[in-house]
Amino acid sequence: MGKRKSATLAQESSFAKGESIPPPSLDNEARPAKRRASQRQPSQAKAKKPLSTNPDENANVLDAPGPLRASPDADENDERMDLAQAGMDVENQIKNEKDDEPLANGDESDSPLSELESPVQPEKAKKPGQAATKVDQKQVKSESKPSGATKTKNNEPAKDSQFLDPEADDVEEADEEEIQAALLRPPPVNSDYLPLPWKGRIGYACLCTYLRFSNPPVFTSRTCRIASILENRHPLKDPNAPPHATKNRPDKEQPASIERGQQFVESLGLANARDIVKMLRWNDRYGIKFMRLSSEMFPFASHPEYGYKLAPFAAEALAEAGKVAAELGHRLTTHPGQFTQLGSPRKQVIDNAFRDLEYHAELLDLLKLPPQQDRDAVMILHMGGIFGDKPATLDRFRENYAKLPPNVKKRLVLENDDVCYSVHDLLPVCEELNIPLVLDFHHHNIVFDADQIREGTRDIMDLFPRILATWKRKNIAPKMHYSEPTPAAITGRQRRKHSARVATLPPCPPDMDLMIEAKDKEQAVFELMRIFKLPGFDSFNDIVPHVRQDDNKPVKTPKKKKKTPTKKTPRAAEEEPLDEDGDSQQQQQQAIIEDADIGMGGPEGRVYWPPGMEEWLRPVKRVVKPKDPDAKPTPAPAKKGKKAAAAAAEAKLEEEVKPEVQEGATPAQKGKKAAAAAAAAAAKNKKKKKIESVPTPSTSDHEVEADEGYMTEKKKKERKKRAPAPRRQSRGKKIDYKEQLDEDEEEEGGE
Repeated sequence: MGKRKSATLAQESSFAKGESIPPPSLDNEARPAKRRASQRQPSQAKAKKPLSTNPDENANVLDAPGPLRASPDADENDERMDLAQAGMDVENQIKNEKDDEPLANGDESDSPLSELESPVQPEKAKKPGQAATKVDQKQVKSESKPSGATKTKNNEPAKDSQFLDPEADDVEEADEEEIQAALLRPPPVNSDYLPLPWKGRIGYACLCTYLRFSNPPVFTSRTCRIASILENRHPLKDPNAPPHATKNRPDKEQPASIERGQQFVESLGLANARDIVKMLRWNDRYGIKFMRLSSEMFPFASHPEYGYKLAPFAAEALAEAGKVAAELGHRLTTHPGQFTQLGSPRKQVIDNAFRDLEYHAELLDLLKLPPQQDRDAVMILHMGGIFGDKPATLDRFRENYAKLPPNVKKRLVLENDDVCYSVHDLLPVCEELNIPLVLDFHHHNIVFDADQIREGTRDIMDLFPRILATWKRKNIAPKMHYSEPTPAAITGRQRRKHSARVATLPPCPPDMDLMIEAKDKEQAVFELMRIFKLPGFDSFNDIVPHVRQDDNKPVKTPKKKKKTPTKKTPRAAEEEPLDEDGDSQQQQQQAIIEDADIGMGGPEGRVYWPPGMEEWLRPVKRVVKPKDPDAKPTPAPAKKGKKAAAAAAEAKLEEEVKPEVQEGATPAQKGKKAAAAAAAAAAKNKKKKKIESVPTPSTSDHEVEADEGYMTEKKKKERKKRAPAPRRQSRGKKIDYKEQLDEDEEEEGGE
């Protein structure tokens, strides 16, 4: 009864959406007669291949954009891990279908988050540097563009412009006035303190670049489009065969099932959760004990229509990940995206934020971590927009925070941002509501209260006691964020860009848990380890460009041409000898790596790649050299008949034999060229010359020549030589060797 009820609900849901679902088949086809038990044989069919969750193999599986960025609020393309530069075929992940457009958080058709209003920014500051939280009117105009007005490099609709990088490709450069104001701002005052010797934990966010490009890939941000969920509600055309992008796709003519589509999206989440264990063991080998989990681990889990609970289907996989984290002593955190805001004036945005926070809390709860590690597993949140009135927004946050469930409240922490809210804005709220505050040094240098503090790391250190007290009250280990702007950044908008790696450590306590928000992820942590000789700096080495020694990728060998068997070389001798398991010697030469060692960097720990060398992570791609634009294209030779080919060969031969006449050439040079051409022509003629057949003379010819009497003795001898030899009889005559010997003696005596 349960299955029937489920199928009925699936059809009702499909009809409600207006989908055309064909009625069940009413054909009464004759079923084949059942075989007797004696005729039945055990089935030899192979087990059905599970759905591939590898984006390189399955076009429906995509890389979530969030984990590729330096941080969730860094939504610009140039702060993402460049998959194309690293050698991944991104085009294979994008299908040119109208209903399969990439769905983003800001899409109006699928997510209510698209209706998020752009916050109104304050008026422009009168003096440069007086109030760094204020933005000029030009920035307000550029940031008030509606969602979807611009397109990014990947053809995705632009999100709310306040969270975008103003210096991305689709935004005009800063004008002269803005640059002049930025150059006149007071210089930052930085501290010269370094937290050495280092005793804390340094981590990275969401994605390990080395493991992402291993074979098979290891990462926790597989996602899909909503169109793929709807498509996979239909069964495959061939249920017994594995899914294929073209040969075996879902058959939309068959009835849809919500459960079938749910199984597809859950399979992506399970693959992501199972890869956490591999990432934790990889991090532990190279001295990294702090990692942020991807918020997009379970695709659309907090969606209003396609959302779902993680228990019970993901409980076991997450519990296994938590067990390994507890064993290794690693800290795990999450960071919901920029659209999760509790201070919005719109109820729909608040409802979405509640669902998203509950999803993150359930994810962390299912890890089943020990008490202290469970307390340290926090969720970092930004306050969001100002919405025209900062005090009113803070009041709405207080009101909505009180309504949160206890498992969300105990994990929620606030972070200062680089657009609206400074440390001085959030610290009083955190102290009032007993919420820990995450200090982001990079954001603080862009947005700060110029009346109370200077730009840089020196003055913010005076607030360390108050910031750390917000953590101690809840008995949670404090954490801070660090990143650096790009070297070419001048204006505030330009300085929001995160650099690929960082060059120094902030002046934080030496036992701090420090999250490095950079595009190069774990490589930025390795860079700091090498610079300051931090624990684990000697555990890794540079990778060999385009070479992986820690996977079982099959080696492609050139195919040998098949030789036809002859009497001298029988077929058995030509075939390559096989071992007992049926493997050839060529296959035996490749060492098999155990699953636990795949992607771990090999015995030498070759996992570090220099800055800008993402392409070293993948094998060398075959590059086709472009043709010379000045060179004339050579037309392909047309097929010719035998006569046409012979005529063309003769014409070519005549041209080669013909002496070349050049002005200024000496007679000796002309003679040499003519002799060389003649020799080449003679060699070709010798090969092409055919042997003419000699006609066999008939008996009538002999009679005519005898009657006329004109044949000479010389001609007769020649004719004799050319005459055909008499046919040998099948039986030889018996020869008397004694008589033959007597005849020979008589002839010798006569002579």
